[in-house]
Amino acid sequence: MKASFNNIMIYAKDIEKTAEFYVKYFGFKVVSETLASTLASIKELAPDGGGSTLLIHQAGKAMKMGQVCIKLVFSVSNVEKFKVQALKKGVKFGVTHEGLGYYFANAKDPSKNNVQITSRRSSKNA
Repeated sequence: MKASFNNIMIYAKDIEKTAEFYVKYFGFKVVSETLASTLASIKELAPDGGGSTLLIHQAGKAMKMGQVCIKLVFSVSNVEKFKVQALKKGVKFGVTHEGLGYYFANAKDPSKNNVQITSRRSSKNA
C-alpha cells in the first residue's frame, strides 16, 4: 500500500495572521476554511505553483508555540533578492548562510514556526 504526501499541518494561536503570512510572502492562496468551532478551525492554503498544501490548525490553549522541531523550507531563485522584497513587506530574515553550492536564510512566522528560504533545489526540482 502506498501513501502520498499532500499536506503540512501547522498550529497557530492566530489562524488569520499566520495564513496571511504565507499568502503575503510566499504566494499561497486560501482554498478552504473549516471554522466549525474554535478548536476545530482549519484554513487550507495551496501554493500558486503546485505542491503540498498548508493546513493552518487552531492551536489549543495549552500548546506552547515554536516548540516543535519543524522547518518549512521554500526554494527561491535568489535569496538576497527575496530577503529585500520580504523586508519591504514586513518580514525580516536573518543572516544569509552559505552551504555547499547554495545559500539560505531563516525567519519565524507569526506562530513562531521556523521558515527558511534557500537557493538549494531538491532533486525533484533540479
